[in-house]
Amino acid sequence: MCGKPVFVYIFIRGNHMAYSMTGFGRGEKVYDTRKYNIELKSVNSRFCDISIRMPRMFNYLDGDIRRVVTDRLLRGKIDIFINYEDQGEAGQTVTVNSGLAKEYSEAAKAISAVTGREDDFGVARIATMQDVLSVTQNQIDEEAASKELLETLNLAIDGMLAMRKREGDNLVASILSKIDSLEGLRGEVVTRAPEVVEAYKQKLSARINEILSSDQREFYDDNRLAAEVAIFADKCAIDEEMARLSSHFSQARKILAEEGPVGKKMDFLVQEINREVNTTGSKANDIEITSRVLSMKNLVEEIREQIQNLV
Repeated sequence: MCGKPVFVYIFIRGNHMAYSMTGFGRGEKVYDTRKYNIELKSVNSRFCDISIRMPRMFNYLDGDIRRVVTDRLLRGKIDIFINYEDQGEAGQTVTVNSGLAKEYSEAAKAISAVTGREDDFGVARIATMQDVLSVTQNQIDEEAASKELLETLNLAIDGMLAMRKREGDNLVASILSKIDSLEGLRGEVVTRAPEVVEAYKQKLSARINEILSSDQREFYDDNRLAAEVAIFADKCAIDEEMARLSSHFSQARKILAEEGPVGKKMDFLVQEINREVNTTGSKANDIEITSRVLSMKNLVEEIREQIQNLV
């Protein structure tokens, strides 16, 4: 079987940097009386698709939030949940809708007069009526709030990246294991390929001997047999496909060891691997090679599904 140097295997296995697109992160920080809590959730996506839920008072930071998330997380469908609370005295203001409170009071008196019942519609009851009291967030220092919120956001992103890294490590380890299996199958195909031609030659020779009488066999030109075998060998030759597969496997290991995004590179490379495997199958003309090709196709499909989750 064909293999790779052990030192390459160890180096790459220990230094892959791929990240998964699936992750969760939470950041929470308190500044004086102001408390920020931010949660991030991320799943697969071809692009960086960001959805933000936050208090309206922070709408002016929408562009900054998207820019930070895109720069650090790169890809994925990312949901951002921002909660804010100011427990200080200056944080919120309660406003009384005096006109509406008066209307409720007058309505209660009118009901009392009509029914002859005691008017027990007190102040506490009026305060609970709809829209009588409203709570508004006081103006904030936008520059300070921007700094505080983005610091909390980066803390949440740190947590997500740590989770994405763990998931990415697991994905890469699984993909590398499948590449090892593919390389082993490729080695078996390489070993089997010459035997296919030899088996065809023996089968063809036996058939000729079966058809021709001993007298006719003396006049048979063995060059014709050699020519037939050469044509067959040319049709089922897979040397180039095997060489390209070996190169693709080496390239896959290099890509998975790179820093930064690798998902799109691997997606393209897996398409190339799949093309070579399919070509090998169409040329095989041998049940043993076909069996190995089917195993390779299954592994390639599993890798294709896994890399959809790589950034």
